[in-house]
This record gives sequence, C-alpha cells and structure tokens, in this order.
Amino acid sequence: MAQTWILHIDMDAFFASVEQLDNPELRGKPVAVGGTSDRGVISAASYEIRKFGVRSAMPAVTARRLCPHGIFLPGRMYRYKEKSREVMAVLGGFSPLVEQASVDEAYLDATGLERLFGPIEELGRAIKARVKEVMGLTCSVGAAPVRFLAKIASDMDKPDGLYTVHPHQIESFLQQLPVGKIPGVGAKGLDTLSSYGVQFASDLLRHPEAFWVERLGKLGPVLYAKAQGIDPTGVLLSEGPKSCSAENTFSRDLKDRETLSHWLLKQADRVAADLRRHKVEGRTVTLKAKFNNFKQITRSRSLKNPTSDTRTIHAEAVKLLDELDLPLPLRLIGLGVSNFERRPRQLSLLEDQEPKRNKQLESAVDEVRKRFGTSSLKRATLKDFEG
Repeated sequence: MAQTWILHIDMDAFFASVEQLDNPELRGKPVAVGGTSDRGVISAASYEIRKFGVRSAMPAVTARRLCPHGIFLPGRMYRYKEKSREVMAVLGGFSPLVEQASVDEAYLDATGLERLFGPIEELGRAIKARVKEVMGLTCSVGAAPVRFLAKIASDMDKPDGLYTVHPHQIESFLQQLPVGKIPGVGAKGLDTLSSYGVQFASDLLRHPEAFWVERLGKLGPVLYAKAQGIDPTGVLLSEGPKSCSAENTFSRDLKDRETLSHWLLKQADRVAADLRRHKVEGRTVTLKAKFNNFKQITRSRSLKNPTSDTRTIHAEAVKLLDELDLPLPLRLIGLGVSNFERRPRQLSLLEDQEPKRNKQLESAVDEVRKRFGTSSLKRATLKDFEG
C-alpha cells in the first residue's frame, strides 16, 4: 500500500511578492500591502520589511513607526486572485486532488506520485520550480503523511523552503514542536495548556484524552490525536465559493450617499465578475456598513431571479443603502452576493431582452479585461471617481 503524502504549498509573502513582480523597481525594497492610511492594517509584508519587525495584521501606525522608509501600497485583490488562479492551475498539473485553502495556499494529495517523480522531496522541488517558471514567484512546500503536519512543515524553512516530515520522524518532530504551532490552538487555548505545563505537542500525552475533553471540550480529543501525529482530514476537493463579496475601508469617514454609491458600483463590478468567472448567479444581495464608532450592520434582500449582472447588483445595494439611516459617517462599506444557482436561467421569448443584452455586454467586458488587464476598462460613471 502506497505511503500517504500530503503537501502544503504556501506562496511566500504573496501580495507583496506580486507587487514586486509587477513593478521591478520594488524588488529588494521593504514593501507592505495595506496601511496606506493610519487607520489601516498590513495585509502582507515583504521579507525585506519583516527585518524591521513589520508583520501582516499589524496596525499601520505601528508598521510606519518600525519602518518609516517602507513602501506602503494599496491592495489589488483582483490581481492577487488572477495570480492565485495561475498557482492552482500549476498544482493541478501535478495532481487531480488539490484543495485551495486560501488565495495563497493549497493542499495537494501526493499519494502514489512517487512512482512518477521519485522521492517526495523531488516532487516538492518540481512544484517549486514550476511555480517559479510559470509565475516568477517562490513558494514554500511542506510534506508529511498527515495534513496538519504538512501545513506546519511549509512554515519551517521560509521563504522558498522545502521541509519534509517522514513517518519515522513524526514522534521526534512532535517532541520539539511548540504546542502553539498546531493549527486551531488560539491564545486562550494556549494559556490553558500552559497552565498545565504543556509546552510541546507531545506534552499533551502526559494526561489521558478524557482529561483534555473535560478542560478543552471538543478541542480536547482533536489535540490529543494530533499530539500522536493523527489527523484524519485528507485533501478535500473545493466545491467553489458560497458567496462573492468586496469591501473597502475608507481613508476618511464618509457620509455622502453619492460617493458611497460609487464605491458600491466598484464593488458590484468586482463581485459580478467573480460570479461570472465561477459560472454562478446569486439571488441574495447583502450590504455591509461599519460606522466610525465601529458598530457594524448588514442588510440583505433576495431577488426574484438570480443574477451576475453588475447593474442589477449595484441597484439592489443602493436600495439597501437608501433604506439605511446614517446617524454617523461610515468607515467601511461592502457588498456581497450569495444563494447561488449554477445553471443559467432560460429566458422566455416573452421576457424583456434587456437582461440578455446586459449579459452580452458583461461577457465582452470580461473578455477585454482578461486579455488586457482588469484596469483596462472603467465604467463611465466611475471615470472621474478617485476611490
């Protein structure tokens, strides 16, 4: 029986690396994505800026204090998604069992692939080389017989790393693994474990499973199994998204409804394009608004017919905004579409042909943007909009 192998592929500083790829002048420089305003947070940090202590999820004010000469860029999620699709296409060329875990990471079932590529390290090197060849970016690969160890392994030798945990190494690996490295162990769980003298994963085995069930609830048996190197979770084929959404945090609070409508149009354009790319249409439009006191509300409306049309989605979002009281300015607005249908609805001959024309126009826009870039076409309404 073939040895089970799972690979975790993690792109290195993905957002920042894409920015450096697209703009060679940024290569070798301290780059951060996000934090373009004092109220923002860092989405990604290049390895050059990490030397100054800047990390993702760090408040922008802190990041700028640590690295005043850093280059802070606004995010371009559409571009990162484009490159992400390229990554997944590369991985699909090695195995039919690929699970995209996020925009910059994936799991790959490599069981049996040793017959084609030789030792598992050879497969890891082949994947890294192919990603570099196709995309000009580096990734780190972790290989292990179980899923959670593969994820931990991919972080052991970053950037551009390759780390393997062989079956005979699992016990010794867990003896040296800080328990906080196990996925799912948050700050609260770590405090609880520390109070019982648990420092490394194998320390969990000092007590029986029932002991941890009593103290950690459902997390108890999961951690107890992982402390033995057991993880029944395999590579799950992605079923596609359950919703598509977009949001923006403003550099200054906004209350002007016309400006907010322009932001919603930009977001509707992005969301509708995602829906069409996934070949789905959605029935439910959701508006998300966060006031400057950080109170957040959402409002939703279900449509009679599913849609992937920008104008329809925008119109419904604006209706939801119009129905919303704005006692305070907003610091964030967003919209999403959910409740998908995967089969395009057949238009009746008696129906208005406007939806059909809209679909043809949207398809033409998609094709132009695919060939010349997402920013190659801009809606007339947004021609002078600086958002």
